Amino acid sequence: MKRPLYINDFGFHCILGGDKKTVLEKLARGERGEFSLIDVDGVMRPAAIIDTDDLPKVSDPKFDYRINRLSNAALAGIDGSVRKMVDMFGADRVGIFIGSCDNGSEASLQALRCLKETGSFPEGYVLDYQSVEFPAMYLAERYGIRGMMEVHSTACASSVSAFVSARNNLYAGNCDAAIVGGVDIAALPVILGFASLEAMSDKPTNPFSANRSGLTLGDAAAYFVITREFCETLCTDECKGLVVEGLGESADADHITAPRADGEGAYQAMKAALEDAELEPSQIDYVNLHGTGTKLNDAMEGLAVNRLLGENVPISSTKALTGHTLGASGALETAFCCMALKNQILPAHLNDGVVDTQIPKVHLVSPGEKPARLKRCLSNSFAFGGCNASLVITNGLDG
Repeated sequence: MKRPLYINDFGFHCILGGDKKTVLEKLARGERGEFSLIDVDGVMRPAAIIDTDDLPKVSDPKFDYRINRLSNAALAGIDGSVRKMVDMFGADRVGIFIGSCDNGSEASLQALRCLKETGSFPEGYVLDYQSVEFPAMYLAERYGIRGMMEVHSTACASSVSAFVSARNNLYAGNCDAAIVGGVDIAALPVILGFASLEAMSDKPTNPFSANRSGLTLGDAAAYFVITREFCETLCTDECKGLVVEGLGESADADHITAPRADGEGAYQAMKAALEDAELEPSQIDYVNLHGTGTKLNDAMEGLAVNRLLGENVPISSTKALTGHTLGASGALETAFCCMALKNQILPAHLNDGVVDTQIPKVHLVSPGEKPARLKRCLSNSFAFGGCNASLVITNGLDG
């Protein structure tokens, strides 16, 4: 039996911006955001970092960190919908389900710097600031939500894991509506960590190219107003018909960081999402790839996509435009798929055009390419530890 999730509204913010029309145009053109250069052990590496001063401040000082400012920016356009949801269903019946990986390093670095310089931690500093639930605590505080709260930290699959958890709890009756999404920042410790794994490129990421040399990290937040049934009074006009129709997860259990080379885990997650939605592979019209630009990820994902969907379905990685936004990437790319579906525009795939002959043939979307049909999108998020998650977004459920 299908268990759809209805999208009533959504908002996001990333290096491309937060205005949907503007961002959609950039996606269609394959226009990269303005990446910064970060000195990592003498090597200048690009990162899609948003200046803290360009983000709206948080009125409560204890929450005024870059990660929550990102949330503020993403929530700006849907604030009315969130407040309407809380009024309609009650503060104790709205859940918060988000994905996030690096919440605490920004706060911990500031606190340690203060300790080193003054001999004590900043006034009011508590370990809550380093907890994985810190950004969810901010959402609850901002909207007075008293319902259940879950934060998933399954690396790059985190915010798709949040959709899975939200659906389970909505259909179990533990809540009646939910904020679902993700937020993450490319903090310096994260950049250093990926550089130490030799997974971070010294050039903007170049997914599915034979010349790809690693990922580029980025900041982002994306949030959705979700219900288990269509809600006429809550759903905005731009979201009518948008449904998360299927969800699929798998676990490689193969390596702590590297994906399983044959793509079996990715294949199983995509297949599970289609089966959950009761769809055939031929009903998928576009795939938003995980597409990090690392040698191993792109190779295995190309294998899996070709095996399940063949070589003709349009596919692209938007991480070349936004950077890899870690725990927020699944939610951000779900938002991109929603915009693509409602506007019948395919996000372009940006790389240097050098084909990797070791990857089975796939159809990478060219800038300005028009879809023959665009009703259903599949979005992939494949993470460290073999945590794989895929979801199907549909514009309408009429077959």
